Amino acid sequence: MNDLGKKVIYQIYPKSFYDSNGDGIGDIPGIIQKIDYIKKLNVDMIWFNPFFVSPQNDSGYDIADYYNIDPRFGTMADFEELVAKLKEIGVGVMLDMVLNHCSTENIWFKKALAGDEKYRNFFYLRKAKTDGSVPNNWQSKFGGSAWAKFGDTDYYYLHLYDPTQADLDWHNPEVRKELFKVINFWRSKGVHGFRFDVINVTGKDEELVDSTDPVEEKSLYTDTPVVHKYLKEMNAATFGQDPDSVTVGEMSSTTIANSIEYSKPSEHELSMVFTFHHLKVDYKDGEKWSKMPFDFMKLKELFTEWQEKMDQGGGWNALFWNNHDQPWALNRFGNTGKYREKSAEMLATATHLMRGTPYIYMGEEIGMMDPDYSSMNDYVDVEAKNAFKELTAKGMSEKDAFEIIKTKARDNSRVPMHWDDSQYAGFSDVKPWLMPTDQKQVNVEKELASGEIFDYYQKLIKLRRNEKLISDGHIKIFLKDHPQIFAYERFLDNSDKKVLVFTNFYGKECQAKLPKEYVNKNYQVFISNYEHNSNQFKQEIILKPYEALAVVI
Repeated sequence: MNDLGKKVIYQIYPKSFYDSNGDGIGDIPGIIQKIDYIKKLNVDMIWFNPFFVSPQNDSGYDIADYYNIDPRFGTMADFEELVAKLKEIGVGVMLDMVLNHCSTENIWFKKALAGDEKYRNFFYLRKAKTDGSVPNNWQSKFGGSAWAKFGDTDYYYLHLYDPTQADLDWHNPEVRKELFKVINFWRSKGVHGFRFDVINVTGKDEELVDSTDPVEEKSLYTDTPVVHKYLKEMNAATFGQDPDSVTVGEMSSTTIANSIEYSKPSEHELSMVFTFHHLKVDYKDGEKWSKMPFDFMKLKELFTEWQEKMDQGGGWNALFWNNHDQPWALNRFGNTGKYREKSAEMLATATHLMRGTPYIYMGEEIGMMDPDYSSMNDYVDVEAKNAFKELTAKGMSEKDAFEIIKTKARDNSRVPMHWDDSQYAGFSDVKPWLMPTDQKQVNVEKELASGEIFDYYQKLIKLRRNEKLISDGHIKIFLKDHPQIFAYERFLDNSDKKVLVFTNFYGKECQAKLPKEYVNKNYQVFISNYEHNSNQFKQEIILKPYEALAVVI
């Protein structure tokens, strides 16, 4: 399995990592300047969010030119230097491929607008209904209709996201060929990792019918059978030719059965999948823009189902809490006060010792948390601004709407990396594109000098690399009904040795009766975020607030 189980991948949001030229925006030369820090991280590969030419209407996920680096991030020479420098320290590069849609500034869309028939067939162009309304009732993920007027013609084009992100019609073999060319171009630059953005919404039906409700609507274009055909074709034409390629698909509203097929090696599609069900357990009635404490039992149920069934089916999970689209997990599932360190370590343990490949989002390894903004003017992201408008339009007070934005905005994790405690967190000498807020308390300099979270992550990375039970083992969840503890066992078919992992998701001590097969067993502590003197289980286990304990029996 390409040693997938031993790898740990680090995610860098280039715009927010380090500004080398004083324009308030992170860039590729800035990443190069931080190579020593990257070396310290001891990871295997870095996933970079897009730095291709883009109008930046959706933070670079609206690509105008797939073959060039956006000047605000640097040059192709900078990129080539970055690949070479990372290679020297044994770190691979994973690029973000946004192939479901392209920017309306892309040459393909411009040629289509100019009437070029070949390129008109690159997009979903449909005429209005007989009553003059848009071609169907689909909604954009960013709010409003998923259709926009196609120039001064009597056609509309489909955009599941921002109106400046036109969906590409994958039914057209020319489109697929053109997109596979893009992947092969970057392969020729020494890139062996690819993350495919919203790749399972490429399988829209040829007839785009009206939907009856939001749930059914998603199924009309998400996770349809043809996606597997597209992925197999893409694999064969591109990265499948590299024995050491690592690929991950971002899978919107997917199922376990589909995810097994997407990631099972014998299917020749992808190495693994990103799924998001576990990050919706603090959505009230499934609604993102709401505020409620996370549902721990639901979280456990989802982890149990996905971990055990993917294992049984031979699929492979990407393991993560944080990314550029999510508020910080520490605010959602941990504690940003008294137990900031312990809860950060507990959350890391819970996912890093599971079956799959862990991803660390930049800043997570030092315990970064949501910024403390005071007004909507502090936010930049189009999604947050639209959500605020919608919430207030529905009659919610601006104060209450802002409180929801503060807990759910994507900008929360996009704040600049905190390198030190200076005014702009050592990210830039000038006011950055998004302001940091708590760098006095949390920053790299302080963490490396006297913190404990970074070191703890290092221990987890080494365990995964050196311990077959973690990299290759099966998984079985136990203590399923316990209201505070998430616990699981990792085991191998041909070994009596087992790793037991216990995590307490709350700030109060708790205890649990152990399953009888573990009682009176001697154990050796694998890793823990508290001191441990004992080496034998009694009838029950007692866990301190936000304690993580992994033992070998």
